[in-house]
Amino acid sequence: MELRTLRYFVAVAEELHFGRAAARLYMSQPPLSRAIRRLEADVGAVLLHRSAAGVTLTPAGTVLLDEARTLLDRADRIRVRVAVAAGAATITVGILGDGSDPGAMRLAAAYRRRHPGVEVRVRETDLTDPTCGLRAGLVDVALTRGPFEETGLTVRELRADPVGAVLRADDPLARRDRLRLADLAGRRWFQFPGGTDPLWRSYWNGGEPREGPVVRAVQECLQAVLWNGTVGMSPLGHEPPEELIVVPLADMAPSRVVVAWKAGDVNPLIRSFVQIATAAYRP
Repeated sequence: MELRTLRYFVAVAEELHFGRAAARLYMSQPPLSRAIRRLEADVGAVLLHRSAAGVTLTPAGTVLLDEARTLLDRADRIRVRVAVAAGAATITVGILGDGSDPGAMRLAAAYRRRHPGVEVRVRETDLTDPTCGLRAGLVDVALTRGPFEETGLTVRELRADPVGAVLRADDPLARRDRLRLADLAGRRWFQFPGGTDPLWRSYWNGGEPREGPVVRAVQECLQAVLWNGTVGMSPLGHEPPEELIVVPLADMAPSRVVVAWKAGDVNPLIRSFVQIATAAYRP
């Protein structure tokens, strides 16, 4: 019974869907299915019921899920303790966006509890670099939002937030319960500086070329709306200043909260960070 196979099983058991689990593990579905069948043969029990309606855990699968989580957690702790003993007890985390996000706060608390001997350095970045310095080698792991160019990176989604248009409270559209992007045609939107990741820029401009003031930080975005009547976008649940309103956008894809790291980086502190982040953001 290999740790890798147990990680596969935990992913399927948590997602209850082979396709989603395969995407989470960055592998194709057929080898994942074969690995689970081998695991069932190894333990001598059916772990998952598969049907057209989806995947459910058997009683044996429920027991293994609990035991596998404990075992994998122990294995990760061992890796981190060895890294600490070897003198590699520092991790630099890049953060973009709202530091008061409950998920980020749960993550910080859980990481401190799990690894009290690890020094966590935090580098906060503005909106011009959604990878928070990851590509430049300034951070080990990034807690950020997509979309952005993912070449050379491994990216795991933690949560998806619906978004809305940020408008001044006296804007006629602010009285609507819901808007569509077509309702905002012809309006000025805030812009990011030249050289900003094209996927990132396109998402926050609603997928269309726009004109408007150039901003670098969240507060600059809000001030552009307040002073100039510019249109912005924000995840729902982020309370704007009293003079501003966020109206849900019906035809915008959610904003993905993600954790990202360099592809192939086997630093155990990063692996543990990703594991704890996944649990901290789980509904």
